[in-house]
Amino acid sequence: MGVEGKRIFITGGAGFIGSAVINRLLPQNEVVIYDTFNRSVLEGTDFSKSPKLNLINGDILDERKLRTSMEGADIIIHMAAILGVPIVIKDPVGTLRTNIIGTYNVLETAAQLRCLERFVNFSTSEVYGTYAYKLGEEETTSMGVVGEARWTYAISKLAGEHMALSYCKQHGLPVVSVRPFNIYGPRRGEAAIYIFIDKAIKNEDIEVHGDGDQVRSWCYIDDFVDSILLCLKKKEAIGEVFNIGNPKGTITVLSLAQKIIQACKSKSKIRFVPRPYADIEIRIPSIVKARKLLGYEPKIDLEEGLRRTIAWYRERK
Repeated sequence: MGVEGKRIFITGGAGFIGSAVINRLLPQNEVVIYDTFNRSVLEGTDFSKSPKLNLINGDILDERKLRTSMEGADIIIHMAAILGVPIVIKDPVGTLRTNIIGTYNVLETAAQLRCLERFVNFSTSEVYGTYAYKLGEEETTSMGVVGEARWTYAISKLAGEHMALSYCKQHGLPVVSVRPFNIYGPRRGEAAIYIFIDKAIKNEDIEVHGDGDQVRSWCYIDDFVDSILLCLKKKEAIGEVFNIGNPKGTITVLSLAQKIIQACKSKSKIRFVPRPYADIEIRIPSIVKARKLLGYEPKIDLEEGLRRTIAWYRERK
C-alpha cells in the first residue's frame, strides 16, 4: 500500500492528520508542507528533521507563492482550511474565504501542472448536517440553517467538493475527495477525546454538552491514514467521494466520557453544561463505498485506540 519516489505537496500538512500522513510517506518520498504553521504539531516528531521534508510558510490565499511552491509536484493532498467550531463561529468570513477561495487557488494551480498523478481533497462529515445515520456518498447533503455560523464551515467544504469534482470532469484533474468522520489519536489537543483525556489525567471535571446523548463514530488515525494511501494508489478512487471512518467506534458523548474516566483510573466528575452552539445529534458513517472501491477496512477498535492515545498523553505529562 506504499507510495514511493514521489514529490508530494501537502497544504495544511502541519496539523494532526497531516503529521500522521507525513510519517507514513517519509522517507520513501519527498514531502513539501505548505502551511501557515499557526497550529503545528510537527515539532519534536521523529521525522521533523528529515532531509526529504521541506517546510514552506505560506497561505493558500497567496496565489503567487502557491504556484511557485507547487512546482514539480506528483501528488497534491489538500488539507488546508479554517476549522474548529469556536474559530469558525468567531470568523465565518475568514472561514469562507480560506476554504472556498483558497481551495479554488489550489485547484487552479494544480490544473496547470504536467503529469499530476493524484489530488486528494479533504472535505468533512459535517456536509451531512445535524443527522447523519449511515448516509452514503450519493445521498443528499445538508447545508444547515442560514445565519448559523457553524454551518459556514460545512458549506465551504461542500463548495470545495463541487469545485474539485468539476475540475476532475472538465479538466481531467485526478481528484479524490474524502469526508473524515471524527478522527482521533496521539498529537492532537482538540475535540472531545483529547479534552476528556486531558481532564481525566488531571482528575478535573469533564464538561458534557446537553445530556450527552449526541452520537459519534470515532476512527483511529492509523486507519484513516490507510485510507489516504489507498486513495493515492487506487485508480478506482479518481472522481469519487468517500466517507472515511469507523462505524464500530460508535458511542454517545456521555459514554465516551465515562469510558475515558475508567480507562484513566481518574477521579474526574462529569458536569453537564448547556450547548453553546448548534450541535450534531448523530454522525455514523457508511463506508460501504470505501470498502468496495478502495478495500478500506478500519482495524483499531475504540478501546485499543483510546489505550494508545491515553498512553501517549501520559508520557508527556
